[in-house]
Amino acid sequence: MRIALFESERPWRGVPRWVLALFGLALVLHGAMRFAEPRPSAVAAALDAPLPTVALRVLSVGEPQVLSQWLTLYLQAFDNQPGISVPFASLDYARVSNWLEAALALDPASQYPLMMASQLYGQAGDAGRQRAMCDFVHRHFLQQPDARWRWLAHCAIMARHRLKDMALALRYADDIAQRAGKASGWARQMRIFLLEDMGEARRAAVLLGGLLANNEVSDPRELHFLSEQLEKLKNAGENKNVENSTLPSKSR
Repeated sequence: MRIALFESERPWRGVPRWVLALFGLALVLHGAMRFAEPRPSAVAAALDAPLPTVALRVLSVGEPQVLSQWLTLYLQAFDNQPGISVPFASLDYARVSNWLEAALALDPASQYPLMMASQLYGQAGDAGRQRAMCDFVHRHFLQQPDARWRWLAHCAIMARHRLKDMALALRYADDIAQRAGKASGWARQMRIFLLEDMGEARRAAVLLGGLLANNEVSDPRELHFLSEQLEKLKNAGENKNVENSTLPSKSR
């Protein structure tokens, strides 16, 4: 004998209208309450300080380079937290410097922490944070000038065009020229063009003349270009001297 399981169920058409209306009203009220609830907001987590270098070396288990890479990747991904994007300008740059310091301590040959400082975190629109990153790069440049001059050169350009601090840009360019013997020619000659921008044509000509006289430039095209620049600087200096000599003297 076949048993009808649903014979006792009533069709929906048989349900009283007031019950259906009450059910619909309950659905509308439920949806309205969910819509009125405040949406959950993601809160940015603060960047904690890294572990001491001694502890990090123990945790590296003989692979400090691998742990150094992990530190930089963690730091780089910190601005993308679940449900929120943290602007670089809101980060604690003292903590950022500590993480970069830790990564370099584990792997001094790595260039990535310096690249992050000069080209990633140095892009923040805040001048104070930009200077902090340039100071970081400069400190570590002094430890290994021949290996790290590229990042200081970038900071010199940043100081010139973003910070509008010609003195700081010239300081970085001087350090590259005097300390980084293996730096590319354009980086070692940067201070000459900075001096020209500052109106120091005579001083720039002296530096460029010494550079050419010491045969520090071997590329023919670069030699030709710098020779033309030297003549330009000399002419600019002579014209300035003529202008100064023709100025009327003040009457006493």
